[in-house]
Amino acid sequence: MLELLPDKNCALCPRLKDFIDENREKFPDQYNAPVPSFGTKDAQLLIVGLAPGLKGANFSGRPFTGDYAGDLLYGTLLKFGFARGEYDAHINDGLTLLNARITNAVKCVPPQNKVTGDEINTCGQFLSEEIGQMKNLKVILSLGLVAHNAVLKVMDMKISYCKFAHQAQHNLPRDITLIDSYHCSRYNTNTGRLTTQMFENVFSDIKSIL
Repeated sequence: MLELLPDKNCALCPRLKDFIDENREKFPDQYNAPVPSFGTKDAQLLIVGLAPGLKGANFSGRPFTGDYAGDLLYGTLLKFGFARGEYDAHINDGLTLLNARITNAVKCVPPQNKVTGDEINTCGQFLSEEIGQMKNLKVILSLGLVAHNAVLKVMDMKISYCKFAHQAQHNLPRDITLIDSYHCSRYNTNTGRLTTQMFENVFSDIKSIL
């Protein structure tokens, strides 16, 4: 089954295309392109983030790889049996996901790590296609409010139907459960908004569903 992905030189979002072009000039040896999802489409768990980090996924070419958010996310995935191997913060570290897949609401790195509503809507076609092709999907984990809202939009659900809250669970079509978590960013962990225990509690809930 073919996967709908943005072209390497995707220009659907001019602001993001310009930013990637700038970074290709500054960092020509880095990935600097729309970042593909990680993990197989037969997984039961889909993790949805915001967008690639400039010196994380945008450099490595793999979601949440090369920045602090990845340290916490992949460490937790390994602990709960959703990954095998060793996370070494680069795409060739040999890490394998087990029954899990990771993607982003927006595939390209945004300036100042902030996306616009138009960019979320434009990139929604790729998220919609991805969810539609995951026939075994049981749980979607949204990392942050932007990811939460993006999932609801592509599932044709009103944003007001499901209020974002850490560790909240929502019923979606196809008997899919949407679970929310604060984003595992360095800012959230440094400020105490998200602790390791809080993050692990979410994955305990996911394991109980699956």
